[in-house]
Amino acid sequence: MLAKKWSLTLTLVCVLVLAVSVAAGAKSAIFWTAPNPSQEVFWHEMAERFMEENPEYQIQVLPMAEAPSSEATILTAIAGGTAPAASENIFIGFGAELWESDALVPLDTLPGWDELIAARNMEEAIKSWAFPDGHYYILPIYSNPILYGWRIDILEELGVDSIPETYEEIMEVAKLAQEEDLFLMVRPALVKPNWWERWFDFFTLYYAISGDVPFITGNEITADEEAVLEVFQFYYDLAKEKYILTQEIPDAFPTGMAIWSELGPWVFPGWREQYPEMVHGETFKLTMPPIPENRKGEATGNTFADAKGLVLYAQASKEAQEAVWEFIRWVFSKPEHDLLWMETTSLPPVRDDLAENPVFADYLAQAPALVPYAESLASAVPPFTHSQFADIQTALGEEGLIPVVRLQKTPEQAWEDAKAAINQILNR
Repeated sequence: MLAKKWSLTLTLVCVLVLAVSVAAGAKSAIFWTAPNPSQEVFWHEMAERFMEENPEYQIQVLPMAEAPSSEATILTAIAGGTAPAASENIFIGFGAELWESDALVPLDTLPGWDELIAARNMEEAIKSWAFPDGHYYILPIYSNPILYGWRIDILEELGVDSIPETYEEIMEVAKLAQEEDLFLMVRPALVKPNWWERWFDFFTLYYAISGDVPFITGNEITADEEAVLEVFQFYYDLAKEKYILTQEIPDAFPTGMAIWSELGPWVFPGWREQYPEMVHGETFKLTMPPIPENRKGEATGNTFADAKGLVLYAQASKEAQEAVWEFIRWVFSKPEHDLLWMETTSLPPVRDDLAENPVFADYLAQAPALVPYAESLASAVPPFTHSQFADIQTALGEEGLIPVVRLQKTPEQAWEDAKAAINQILNR
């Protein structure tokens, strides 16, 4: 009830502020930020700078409510006719749900789209954000490629002088670790049905093999089935040999109980405080996901991207859309603004040149663990585009990956069962 009252109050404030701005003759628009203080700080700063340079504009920056979820807040606002002109915090799966409801503006039809993509140097990264109709409805803001960390100090103790790159090499190293009462990986989420966990255990490995072969296209499964089976078989083999643990051991990787772990860039601020000995290049090193030995030379070497962006809402007035679009184009016209974004939020901006652009050199030099993420941005694939993303990934886990890890199904049977469950979702 309190969340609903807060959301209603926010909506009324937005409407009143906009009405005053319009009355004053300003080109006005409301922009919702993610319910994250650091992102709100960035967008407020950008709005103030923009309006200083362009006093004829009035951009109101407000955080969206996160109760019960930011997605629910957006859907409620659209249903009530109170959506802002634009908002961030949209990943492509939720964007597909909004697109199917005709709630979004195709950004590539707006003036200056091509110039914006060129100015932000994201010609490659933007390709994977195309929707089924060929248009772009989300401008990606940040992308967190998921990489894998190896405890290189422990590998050295085990007599391993090179980081494993293939499934077969990992199995050999896992055996050595087991002999020293260590686990290859500790990941309780492997047996949890939460749909988003499949991003970090299945799709990281799947995209490393399949690359840009989409898992879902329209209402059809278009996955590289051989790649799916190879990922399932890998987890099955690890579980069979008891190289992985699905029970909870807090911070198993930084404490040295596990030697391999998927990692997003958000872990490092906490490590600096709690585990200062975790130094990239000394105690651990980051790599792209492994591949089967037989895929060498043909695998694309991609990974999954935990990525979100911004959208414009179709129900906003044309005047508001034009005002907020001018603001957005201005924000992403300079790499210095992306540097401020990274300094404020610690989230890597979606740029093809993040690792090479001298604007970011000093920042990355002080945060060497972020360099591999910057270098892999162009190889990071965002979630598939489908409005039933949650149900699909839940089925992938419950019928596929989880029974594989529990040794309850063979990889072949698990994939057949998962396909059947996903097809029921796609055809209902």
